[in-house]
Amino acid sequence: MFHYEVEPRFSDTDALGHISNTVYPVWFEQARTPVFRIFHPSLTPKGWPLILARLEIDLKAQCYWAAPVEIRSGIGKIGNSSFEVIQEARQNGVLVARGVTVLIHFDYETQKSVSIPEGIRNELTGHAFEA
Repeated sequence: MFHYEVEPRFSDTDALGHISNTVYPVWFEQARTPVFRIFHPSLTPKGWPLILARLEIDLKAQCYWAAPVEIRSGIGKIGNSSFEVIQEARQNGVLVARGVTVLIHFDYETQKSVSIPEGIRNELTGHAFEA
């Protein structure tokens, strides 16, 4: 399980005064950085091995500016070449958003998915999402 803390910016709010729904995909992507490092420690674009196939986010409660948000990220189902990253955002202990992202181990030269190597698969398993 990975933990990341976000300090919401005033500009993250919408006209209703709560955090805009457009902000969560950005926060969740940033919080996936440790997962990216498992596949590509340098994080350089050259040789990047992942592609995003799906992203869903359920908004559970309102979230506000001026209080930190903790994002917990863990691994869900692991397939041959794809895997899920499950993420939850909490503010003051309240679940405000939950997301599931499907990433594919991908070769951009051949434009095809490739199997997740056993060593990486084992490391991903060690970060299983804990509900």
